[in-house]
Amino acid sequence: MATLDSYESMVPTMPVNQGDQLAGPPATATPIPEIVAALRTITPLDGLTEEEYTWIASNGSERVGADRAIVFREGEPACNMNFILRGEVQVRRKSGSIALFIGRAGSMTGKLPFSRMKTYGGEGYSVGEVWAIDVNESLFPAMLAAIPSMAQRCVSALLDRVREVTRMEQQAEKLTALGKLAANLAHELNNPASAAQRSAASLFGELREYGEQKYRFGNLCLTDEKIKEYRDWVAGARARMSAYTSFPKTPQSPLATADREETLVKWLNAHNVPKPWTIAPALAETSLAFDLLDELATIVGPEVLPVAVATVASSLRVERMAETVVDSTVRIFDLISAIKDYSYMDQAPIQDVDLAQSLENTLVMFNSRLKNVTVELEFDPELPPVSAYGSELNQVWTALIENALESMNNEGTLRLRTHLSGQLALVEVWDSGPGIDDETKSRIFEPFFTTKAPGRGLGLGLDTVQRIVSKHSGFVSVESKPGATCFQIRLPLDRGQAY
Repeated sequence: MATLDSYESMVPTMPVNQGDQLAGPPATATPIPEIVAALRTITPLDGLTEEEYTWIASNGSERVGADRAIVFREGEPACNMNFILRGEVQVRRKSGSIALFIGRAGSMTGKLPFSRMKTYGGEGYSVGEVWAIDVNESLFPAMLAAIPSMAQRCVSALLDRVREVTRMEQQAEKLTALGKLAANLAHELNNPASAAQRSAASLFGELREYGEQKYRFGNLCLTDEKIKEYRDWVAGARARMSAYTSFPKTPQSPLATADREETLVKWLNAHNVPKPWTIAPALAETSLAFDLLDELATIVGPEVLPVAVATVASSLRVERMAETVVDSTVRIFDLISAIKDYSYMDQAPIQDVDLAQSLENTLVMFNSRLKNVTVELEFDPELPPVSAYGSELNQVWTALIENALESMNNEGTLRLRTHLSGQLALVEVWDSGPGIDDETKSRIFEPFFTTKAPGRGLGLGLDTVQRIVSKHSGFVSVESKPGATCFQIRLPLDRGQAY
């Protein structure tokens, strides 16, 4: 078979003005024998007879273009079958720079017989000089009659195209999901990491201040009795403050903190404590009561009170900073543990999965989006573990929770339920969104069907859910009305039933 290079000298050229960037007919038509010779380089046409090659060359129309010439535009009607004889055509969406498709010399592409293709999904432009033969869709019946084998050839090409597009879209969906997971994790890790960094940076300076205050306090040369009274007061104050830890912690409002700080400044001024604005903030963040401060003033006297209060405040500030560092690093460790559990890192593919724990691990990934969402968890404690691919089930929960949050615009009620339904484990994901209309509900599990804005989804999330659940011999169903949408996942408990 002749090679493509041997026909480069035969390729016609079209005069192209500097501003002309559209591919079109050549200035002079190429002789039929030369087109037939070039068509023999098209791999999907291998085995055609001379008459069949001649039919394509005679009935097709030539198109040529210079480098970077526009071959077709996104959204234009697709009406031609294309045989690329020379050069390369790349197709890109306007919203991105990643090539969706590359048509190289020797390929059969465009709209093929039996294809449902209506419009071009991106802009096609040439890379290098391009030469192609187009067969209009109006000639498809005549082509199939003249070349019977074209039916099988086109079907094979369509199947290859579907497989390739599906692979590309699934890869893009995985990258999108990974990007969202990374963004959520980065957001969750940023808060404790920043808090730990700030506290650790301030801790060094505060430790120096605390040491200085302790030195000043010791330099007062108090009597043993006074020192004992002071230490007893410190022990009593700490015991009283620690008693509050048994109550649920609720964050104090900034206004309440500011009011308490202002009151402390007045108290310190009244007792002639210098620089009260440096001491009051540390005391305002604690539950130290004013009667304890009055008691301290009585014990140590007006001469010692400024140093005693400054020492106590500095001590509490240091302890609070150290506590923040510990709490923040524990939070980071918990997030990392949740990621390991979520991904089933260093574990066998098939696990005895605790569905409640699996759902909670997935929820951790969405913490940054749950600020205005009421989460209700109803987990059946008697539900036994399910034998499953743990990391894949987490993909199911991720897709369903993601859809629920987006349907509610991250505001509303999200309810997760697990319970036993016969010999199946039933997981329900409820949201209080606007619901799914009947027409959309009949198509939501179709690959590439999406109601999201362009660039926000590929329409593979629920298709992935159905594929993974089917892999576990399970079932997916959905019920929806305004204000209540529920996805139900049923999974067999017995490994023998699932695999």
